[in-house]
Amino acid sequence: MFDHLPILPPDSILGLAAACRADTNPNKVDLTIGIYMDEAGLCPVFDAVKQAQRALVDEEITKAYIPPQGDQAFLDGMTDLILGADLLASRKGAVAAVQTPGGCGAVRLGAEVLKASGAGGKVWVSDPTWPVHIPLIGSVGLELTQYRYYDPGTHGVNFQGMVDDLTGAQKGDIVLFHGCCHNPSGADLNAEQWQVVAQMAAEQGFTPMIDLAYQGFGDGLEQDVFGLRALVDNTPEVVIAASCSKNMGLYRERTGLAIFVGQDARAAQATGSQATAAARRIYSMPPAHGAIIAGRILSDAKLRQEWQAELTAMCRRINSLRVDFGDRLQAATGRDFGFIAEEKGMFSFLGLSKEQALQLRSDKGLYMLDSSRINVASLNSSNLDKVVDAVVSVL
Repeated sequence: MFDHLPILPPDSILGLAAACRADTNPNKVDLTIGIYMDEAGLCPVFDAVKQAQRALVDEEITKAYIPPQGDQAFLDGMTDLILGADLLASRKGAVAAVQTPGGCGAVRLGAEVLKASGAGGKVWVSDPTWPVHIPLIGSVGLELTQYRYYDPGTHGVNFQGMVDDLTGAQKGDIVLFHGCCHNPSGADLNAEQWQVVAQMAAEQGFTPMIDLAYQGFGDGLEQDVFGLRALVDNTPEVVIAASCSKNMGLYRERTGLAIFVGQDARAAQATGSQATAAARRIYSMPPAHGAIIAGRILSDAKLRQEWQAELTAMCRRINSLRVDFGDRLQAATGRDFGFIAEEKGMFSFLGLSKEQALQLRSDKGLYMLDSSRINVASLNSSNLDKVVDAVVSVL
């Protein structure tokens, strides 16, 4: 039965990380996978997470399933964190949330509900976007198309191109936005641009879908959801896919949720029921551990304060790395790398060709994507000079 199956190539990102691990070059540097690394080159566990986890282990008396919608403290805490008290009050009873296995599960459940709604329009995704968006959304049978987003010439958002393309989005279409810290470019919309997009959604009638994977990694927990809240405030229906992988470091716990904002309580009940039914078909029941930990942190004032302080420190470190990296490249080459400091989150395109990226991989053991996208959060004092010298060598 399996003899005829083709052997598929490795994932474009995970495969590169595996190649880096197998590389015997003692000076190799991995800037591929989107995981926050500390100064020691480790993905740290938040102290707040450790405290919540220890308490959970001490107090847990059962391993029975949690409800199919998920842990209620987690769902309540995350919807409040993302939407805020004012929006929740204005949309009272019209919001449904379902826990998912990470942000990927949230995107997939969101797509499942959109498909079940009978929406016959296209799903517009940014060019470029996170590559996994395509199979997650396309595999449910929704048609995808692109809108212009990133301008390699300016290393920023091609906002006019974005607006021109999205004038073609109409009622029944879905437009996927990155809530903040755009992956893979790091180029974000500003407040005025978000307001323009929100007005377009209101006037044209398309449905926003927002992937919020990095809240707190850009300018702060509140600032990073400005655009999302503008969309919710201006449109009757919004789908949100959120994750705690980055902002709580719960990567392996696969902790996420899908939020559906509708026009009334009946819409919330319908979307919630459709999402839980889709989850039952795909993976049956949600994982408990990460969500319970996150729920405890969000509902405990002391833990929440400690978590926010740790997250703020991470955000400041990433922004400091951006400035330092850009300044060093500029000093070494005489070229303008100021765009690196202007970007948000973990990622940046360095503007190198595929050939240069391949040369860095083979000659220097410096691993980045063929597009020259790097994870800035993988830089530290031990590897920064090596990375700068390697990049300079191909310019």
